[in-house]
Amino acid sequence: MSVKTAIFAVISYLNRKALGMENRNIQTIKQRFEIIGNNVGLNRAIDIATQVAPTDLSVLITGESGAGKEIFPRIIHAYSVRKHASYIAINCGAIPEGTIDSELFGHEKGAFTGAVSDRKGYFEVTDGGTIFLDEVGELPLPTQARLLRVLETGEFIRVGSSKIQKSNIRVIAATNLDIPNAVKNGKFREDLYYRLNAIPIAIPPLRERNEDIHLLFRKFAADFAEKYRMPTIRLTEEAVHLLQMFRWPGNVRQLKNITEQISIMEQERTVDASTLQKYLPENDHMLPTLTSGHGSSDTTFTSEREILYKILFDMKKDMNDLKRSVYDLMQNNNPEKQKVDPGTSLVVRNMYENLPSEIKTHNPIITHQNDQIQDSEVVIEESFSIEKKEKELIIKALGKNNGKRKLAAKDLEISERTLYRKLKEYNLDD
Repeated sequence: MSVKTAIFAVISYLNRKALGMENRNIQTIKQRFEIIGNNVGLNRAIDIATQVAPTDLSVLITGESGAGKEIFPRIIHAYSVRKHASYIAINCGAIPEGTIDSELFGHEKGAFTGAVSDRKGYFEVTDGGTIFLDEVGELPLPTQARLLRVLETGEFIRVGSSKIQKSNIRVIAATNLDIPNAVKNGKFREDLYYRLNAIPIAIPPLRERNEDIHLLFRKFAADFAEKYRMPTIRLTEEAVHLLQMFRWPGNVRQLKNITEQISIMEQERTVDASTLQKYLPENDHMLPTLTSGHGSSDTTFTSEREILYKILFDMKKDMNDLKRSVYDLMQNNNPEKQKVDPGTSLVVRNMYENLPSEIKTHNPIITHQNDQIQDSEVVIEESFSIEKKEKELIIKALGKNNGKRKLAAKDLEISERTLYRKLKEYNLDD
């Protein structure tokens, strides 16, 4: 074995060993804090939290509501040098604007009506420890200025006092808002954003953790079975597919709530797709919608394909209108009257205005016969029924995939959940 090969083998061994230790560390943290899932983004967030924990840097945790942001400040505090000091979590959105300064920084007796005695704020009580500011994007601008001063100098002043106090505290913040957009709109201080965002940690939404959804469901189902002393809920294979296809706008919190509902309500402990669908809110599936331009009624389409049919139908109608308008102009030799009827659609009028002059004065395609407009080409009547076309496509897709609905839904470019509903609607689910 050459020296180069031997060195390469040693480096590979050390890398594998380091990777194995890292994986074991992440698994240990998951067990300690009851984190379920193996998603790459989730593991990355845990890894960043453990790396930044020994430092005193501020951390900003971002993610959608219900994604589990509140776990990561606890991880950071538990692996920091402050782990034996106080830890407190504050929901900034739950404190009224008029009292939030008093809650965070304290107040002096007589500072405002009802201040009958001195009161220490959270920054004073938690001195030497860690404070977690959840929903930090909800802080009013004056409070943001006070918070910035604490982060930069460690100093704060109680409400109604002129005495400067010191606080040795680590700040971890979290929000589900788009902070850069809030900065742009003047609702969040830019300097505070950069001060908090020394180390960013992004928590992936549940819809991006597809491989973790069923694991979480099973964990919640087992917990509720123990809590309510009943057999554990289980899902069929089709129900698991449906569970993984749902977009989960409420993330882990919504999944937990639905699991609890099913555990309590269902007598049959094996849940199929049709039963599960009853617990999934229909309006959370984000189906595309078009609004009709005629009248005030709205038309909802269940797939992009239906939108395409609608557009093609409207184009055919506009072309027929254009032909009729051009023919009417040809029959009238009065130049003053050779204008498109104002009642004609805007699309048709624009198309006419852009026609070459020779087409406006002569159209060899259109002929007059028995007061009817006729095309020189053969017109094949075609059904533009959305339901009929969609039904035909579904049957073809199922036939192509030997009745496998998951593959058929993929070919149709719709969700399997939508396919289930359409099969039932068109009586094709036999």
